[in-house]
This record gives sequence, structure tokens and C-alpha cells, in this order.
Amino acid sequence: MIYTIKQFAEMFHTTEHTLRYYTDIELLPCHRDDGNRRIFDDESVNWMKGITYLKNCGTPVKEIKRYCELCRMEESEENLRARYQIILRQRDQAHKKLIEAQTTADFMDHKLKHYEDILAGRLPDDTNPGNWDVGIADCSG
Repeated sequence: MIYTIKQFAEMFHTTEHTLRYYTDIELLPCHRDDGNRRIFDDESVNWMKGITYLKNCGTPVKEIKRYCELCRMEESEENLRARYQIILRQRDQAHKKLIEAQTTADFMDHKLKHYEDILAGRLPDDTNPGNWDVGIADCSG
């Protein structure tokens, strides 16, 4: 399937500017139509999925570019190990973000329950913006 830059940006919840940047630095492959406009295909979709996952882990563009360059190079054990190390680091980052997100969600669940108790008249209103620990048991897991 072929996508315009606008369709591709919508598909990946990003901006056309970002896609132009990615193609200009040769991070994301694209083709040009007869009017010299960028067009994207299924190969572009696969690359953008990988870029998006790495970006969501907090990977800097420079390291994403390095990973993509390694993927385009001739395969070797050294190349494979280098890609493995990048993915290993980013997997660890993803797990760290997951733990942080779960801790935050647990905190908000407990805080919400506390507000429900206040609204139901089971507790007095003892909350304010500077008192985030009120009503929170141990939310760290």
C-alpha cells in the first residue's frame, strides 16, 4: 500500500515535519512520486514501527539512527551483537518506564479511592495540593 506524508503522519500520530526530518537524515526510507512528493510503503511502515518503539523507550534519535544503519549493513556477528546491545538497553528502559507507570497508576488508584471515601462521607476532607500522601497506603507495589 502507498501512503502520502499526511496519511503516514496520521497513522503514526506524528507530524509531517517529523517525517520529513526522519527521511532527510535517512532514518526512514521513502520514495518520491512523479511530483517529487514523499510517499511511504509497507517497508516504510515496518521501519516506522521500529523507530516508534525505540523512541517510546526514550532512545535518542542518534542511537535510533545508529540502529537503523546497523540494520542496513551486511550481516555479521559484530553487527548482530551491536544491534542486540541497543535493543537490550532499550528493553531495560522500557521495563523501567513500565514500573514507573505502574507505580504512578497505583498511586492514582489509591488517591481516587481516598476521594471516593471523602465524597461518600466516610472520611473528612483532609486533602490539598500540598498533601499528596494523605490517604495513601503503600503504593510502591
